Amino acid sequence: MKLTEMKQLLAAHDIRLTKSLGQNFLHDANQLRRIVAAAELKKSDRVLEIGPGLGPLTELLVQQAGEVLAIEKDAKLVAVLRERFKAEQAPMERGHSCPPGGGQECPRSGTAGLRLLHDDALDYLNREPRDWGEWKVVSNLPYSVASPILVELATGRGPQRMVATLQIEVAKRLLAEPGTADYGVLTLLVRRDYEPQGWFKVPASCFFPEPDVDSACVCLVRRDPPLLAPEQQGTFGAIVKRSFSQRRKMMFKLLKQDWPEPRLADEFRRLNLSPRIRAEEVSLEQFAELTGSLSGHSL
Repeated sequence: MKLTEMKQLLAAHDIRLTKSLGQNFLHDANQLRRIVAAAELKKSDRVLEIGPGLGPLTELLVQQAGEVLAIEKDAKLVAVLRERFKAEQAPMERGHSCPPGGGQECPRSGTAGLRLLHDDALDYLNREPRDWGEWKVVSNLPYSVASPILVELATGRGPQRMVATLQIEVAKRLLAEPGTADYGVLTLLVRRDYEPQGWFKVPASCFFPEPDVDSACVCLVRRDPPLLAPEQQGTFGAIVKRSFSQRRKMMFKLLKQDWPEPRLADEFRRLNLSPRIRAEEVSLEQFAELTGSLSGHSL
């Protein structure tokens, strides 16, 4: 979809884009092809796209994947997508290939394999926890909710691969290493279950309207085997969030609010962690080891 076509569609449907919804649409054909290539799609793949907008990425996804579920929050954009892809409204029913949920509709599409859901993607993911293990995510994520969406998808059995275009600041946090300013809660909650497998910058000029910052496309691949058992995820999240709750404070003192001091002291010695260390200096593997030891010992 060319920029001129995008502007014509918006004008024809009297759509005014909302900054609060992160509505910056990627129109650069080369960048769109790079994103799809990073997903390594095949016809047996099922793809979740969040925030399809006017559908330039959707168009490429349906050509290469077997099934695409596109979730769009803006009702006017849903109408455009339905028109573009010849979608017809279909009821949610048992046996429908679209995942169950509370969305207003799940249209059946004239484009083979496409399902369009009018809903808030983050609300949907929170409301309808499910096994996404056989799916891939390929999305130009809305800036305002990119981080919580990635964390939510990484919780439980997440997609086998996530290819996400997001603000470059968020991408840096996903790729950060211990001891850097960008290393923190988002880094650990996502990389607990996912490993970065390449990224590339997407200039602001590739979007309409042009955002104030550049973006980046990051490819995340689910770890196999996982670092932690599913039942340990809650403890891991609690440890990480408490450890970074006051970034400049010593991690040991923060964790004492939730775990017995003698137990913590033993584990810090075993892991060769100084009681004065800050969370930003502790590796993912060390957080995972601490989680394994403290699981079942929280107050």
